[in-house]
Amino acid sequence: MTVLRIIAGSANPGLAAAIANYLGASPPETVLKRFPDGELRPTVDNVGGSDVYVVQPTPPPVNDHLAELLLLLDACQRARAARITAVVPYLGYARQDRRTRAGQALGVAVFTRAIAAAGAQRLIVVDPHTPVLEAICPIPTETLTAVPTLAQEIALSERVIVAPDEGAVKLAEQYVRGSTNLLAVVRKRRESGTTVSALELIGEVRGRLPVLIDDMISTGATIETALGLLRVRDAAPDVTVAATHGVFVHGAVGRLHRLGLRRVLVTDTIAHRQLPSEFQVCSIAPLLAEAIAAMHTDGALRSPPSTA
Repeated sequence: MTVLRIIAGSANPGLAAAIANYLGASPPETVLKRFPDGELRPTVDNVGGSDVYVVQPTPPPVNDHLAELLLLLDACQRARAARITAVVPYLGYARQDRRTRAGQALGVAVFTRAIAAAGAQRLIVVDPHTPVLEAICPIPTETLTAVPTLAQEIALSERVIVAPDEGAVKLAEQYVRGSTNLLAVVRKRRESGTTVSALELIGEVRGRLPVLIDDMISTGATIETALGLLRVRDAAPDVTVAATHGVFVHGAVGRLHRLGLRRVLVTDTIAHRQLPSEFQVCSIAPLLAEAIAAMHTDGALRSPPSTA
């Protein structure tokens, strides 16, 4: 059988090492050289004839991590890897899946084409922001979800699952499915990149323990706005927030810490350091390792929950 190799980018080497450990694969080996002008030159060794999985999410600085991913894929291709899969747990530019005015680019289409052109034959992502990624991407795309991992930590029972905006409804429905929990939805309007205003809350939350669900937390503005509505509607004060991707830009960690949340659950799709005590990071290394093991043997992956 073709040798399986895990290649780690610099965005999250800890996750790549954990995946390799679960699979019993050799530890990832990548040398990344940075030139004084900011150019990157990654080097990979011993991948000729191998089934290679390049683990490189693209959190901020998104463009640097994306450029490194493309260079790693090209390096593996030029080193004659037998098959190359890009493992991008957090995919930057996924929010740019449609144009809101003339003259705009379709970012997710541009960069998934670039990933394919750089040498990737397959793509693995986790809870991408856009539901149409598989239709847009020019190579086969496997979409995994962190919902079971996070739901297990929340221990859902007698709670109200809150989608902080309409875009998170499908994700929130996955947490509600098969339980007695209620679903509530916040309608919002985004004023700017860091400011959000709430329009209304649909659903009964009075006296119930709320769990705010989203695919990512960027600035924390959406969570803060939804929390304000929950308090006005007399939801229980102990609020849990769960999101797959903790992007945490523009002081988001401090913003969330000041809200007095009971728990903030995120996964390690993005590397995190020095988070406050109420923040908990759940590893998706087992989820990714299971998918890679199946793909390596051309086996079937577990079907993701339907979002239809």
